[in-house]
Amino acid sequence: MPAPPPSPVLQHQFGLRVRELRLAMGLNQEVFADKCGFARTYMSRIETGAANPSINAIKVLADALDVSISDLFKGM
Repeated sequence: MPAPPPSPVLQHQFGLRVRELRLAMGLNQEVFADKCGFARTYMSRIETGAANPSINAIKVLADALDVSISDLFKGM
């Protein structure tokens, strides 16, 4: 039986959390995307919930934000 598709609500909440932490660091999206090694368009898609980042991408985001992976999911 195939796994259910990811929840768009969860993706949106995750993106909002990434954006919140990025803004708390005082970084614009382009600078933060460069810090992660991502294209700015991909970062935009993550923050709007349009992308479903891999676990590897989530680790890169957590490291760039200087938080644990679990901190990225707090409040969700």
